[in-house]
Amino acid sequence: MKYIALLGSTGSVGTQVLDVVRSHGHRFRICAMSAGHNIDLFASQLEEFRPEFASVACEQSAAVLSRRFPDIRFSRGMEGLCETASCDQAHTVVNALVGMIGLQPTAAAILTGKDVALANKETLVAGGALIVSLAKKKNVRLLPVDSEHSAIFQCLQNQAPADRLTLTASGGPFRGYTREQLRSVTKEQALAHPNWTMGEKITVDSATMMNKGLEVIEARWLFDIPPERIDVVVHPESILHSAVSFVDGSLIGQFGWPDMKIPIAYALSYPDRLPDVGKRLDLADAGCLRFERPDEEAFPCLRLAREALLAGGSYPVVLNAANEEAVAAFLRGTIPFHRIAECIEEVLSSHRGSDAASIEGILEEEQRTRASVRSLI
Repeated sequence: MKYIALLGSTGSVGTQVLDVVRSHGHRFRICAMSAGHNIDLFASQLEEFRPEFASVACEQSAAVLSRRFPDIRFSRGMEGLCETASCDQAHTVVNALVGMIGLQPTAAAILTGKDVALANKETLVAGGALIVSLAKKKNVRLLPVDSEHSAIFQCLQNQAPADRLTLTASGGPFRGYTREQLRSVTKEQALAHPNWTMGEKITVDSATMMNKGLEVIEARWLFDIPPERIDVVVHPESILHSAVSFVDGSLIGQFGWPDMKIPIAYALSYPDRLPDVGKRLDLADAGCLRFERPDEEAFPCLRLAREALLAGGSYPVVLNAANEEAVAAFLRGTIPFHRIAECIEEVLSSHRGSDAASIEGILEEEQRTRASVRSLI
């Protein structure tokens, strides 16, 4: 029996983690879990999984739930997230949070010796060097949950070191659009992803291709490979989830229908594979698979992410924080779609850089960046 602490149980990834646990209850038990503000869904999850510890965003919600579930110990806020991540019983912490809020709980999990199944890419975007160094020091594993990084992780099992990595991107809802066409797209269009069902923030990131830029940064840290050896190709069918090139010229890829439960299950059960997790892929049914180079003129966020990674230090922190703030403004209807990349580029161009060598330094840089973006907006 593997005990799991789940951060972000009511989100898209979190609910699918619980689907996997529900289907394989003889192997997994949820011992701690956290949620933000979707209290009705969280209450139904608590009723079903009965963890020993739970955390929510605010004190009022914690008080309401503690009266309803007197056998569960409750906490709140960032302190509650870190307590969830450092739960004594847990063998593995699944970080399914969205945004920079995931950085401190990841560090808390590592410091208490837990393996981390990481779906929160912002942790490594903002704090890659720090988190990877800490994980090595504590001898814990960072297990990728994103479909692209899980694909690379699977391709590298029992293999020689990678020569190059290829991350695939669906192209999102605006594949083939020109920069001019993107000036008039709507929130509803941006949220209509052709292949994946995800939360709003990551869906918009997919539409701008910032999601792929963040994944390039994450891959650099997960697999210890130089940025110039990480490629991105647009693959509209989302059947090849990513691939690894080796020095002999061979390319090994991981194929499957778009289904997050497969990478989630592999992270939870590694090095084993669970049976009957997703629909089996029949290549004849999949048909023709297309691959294209990304258009970085129309989608500059991918270029901005690469530039931030190469600049190093605090630049990825600024990139990520500016993107979070700009995407939130777009979702509120405050700025149009094309202004997301423009805001990020303006903030990056005025940034002078720092080491960002501690969690405190990263969080301070994040707050400065958010204030700068808000003033631009």
